[in-house]
Amino acid sequence: MQRHSYAIGVVVFAALLAGQTPAQAQQTFKSSAGDLTVETVASGLENPWGLAFLPDGRMLVTERPGRLRLVGTDGKLSPALSGVPNVAARGQGGLLDVVLDPGFAQNRMIYLSFAEARAGGSGTSVARARLNERGTALEGAKVIFQQMPTVNSSMHFGSRLVFDRSGALFVTVGDRYGQRDQAQNPDNHIGKVMRISPEGGAAADNPKPAGWQPEIWSIGHRNVQGAALHPESGQLWIADHGARGGDEINTPKAGRNYGWPVISFGIDYSGAKLGEGTAKTGMEQPLFYWDPSIAPSGAAFYTGPVWPAWKNSLFVGALAGQMLVRLSTQGEAVTGQERLLAGLGERIRDVRQGPDGFIYLLSDDGGKVLRVRPAR
Repeated sequence: MQRHSYAIGVVVFAALLAGQTPAQAQQTFKSSAGDLTVETVASGLENPWGLAFLPDGRMLVTERPGRLRLVGTDGKLSPALSGVPNVAARGQGGLLDVVLDPGFAQNRMIYLSFAEARAGGSGTSVARARLNERGTALEGAKVIFQQMPTVNSSMHFGSRLVFDRSGALFVTVGDRYGQRDQAQNPDNHIGKVMRISPEGGAAADNPKPAGWQPEIWSIGHRNVQGAALHPESGQLWIADHGARGGDEINTPKAGRNYGWPVISFGIDYSGAKLGEGTAKTGMEQPLFYWDPSIAPSGAAFYTGPVWPAWKNSLFVGALAGQMLVRLSTQGEAVTGQERLLAGLGERIRDVRQGPDGFIYLLSDDGGKVLRVRPAR
């Protein structure tokens, strides 16, 4: 069933490419794999945050103010779907990531992360719901995870959602900015990576170190907004925001501590030193870091046939850097970096590989879905 749906998506996208004329001018950029064209697939979105492809080639796109939209293969936007949970659309908060259930073809379930308003503040939450057959509404939305404690802040919610190969759901959350020391406290959900069951609650085979909340997979993170599974190993890779410098790529392992804010390769926004330095016993080193920061958000491994030389590269969007970064990988090592689309002038919020093998981007402030393909 899944293979059949994938094939349908490829055919739909190929037909679209053959006949369409993009509404906006295309731009061409150099790369190690030849010239790239960036074209606008859809526009008119407000702070799009997360993107997920449906089996028929359409896209679900979240907008941070709280709307979920369908983008057709013709680029047309649907009206906002009903049934979406209410969000705290303030500061960096709002409707964030979206991911399909591994069994979506049978159960039509999707998962949303969002900033949830609560007494005394807000926190990152995750809801699951069924997309109705017409694609106009979510049915039976239920919150299955709430970041605790609630914090009176509009900053650093995370948040990406990634299913692992066992069917458990990784949830990344932020340190809520003013609570960064709590990223080292395993008794709460501040600055952590969680791993939960699709129905809610801790995944049964999570680590169980003494004093850890059962949902917690790893600790010591700042504000993880990029996450993807390695296509060969199935290992989770994440992109975590630093402060001034120190954006990190990590592969969070069960029960490990990734250091924030005790160790960092960056400094505070004030210019002051952060923590105790760049290394400490019992804390993990990043696989790769950026200094100065690029503000990474959205990440995807490339597995398609269009650019075979880029197989297993990790593509990371940059907000402040306004570019797409390709990290070549070998096992659990980053072996090189290529900075792409410099001059595009778009804050890249999310990165996905489409069923056509092309790369799709969300432009945060530009409100667009962009497609990256080889130049003709």
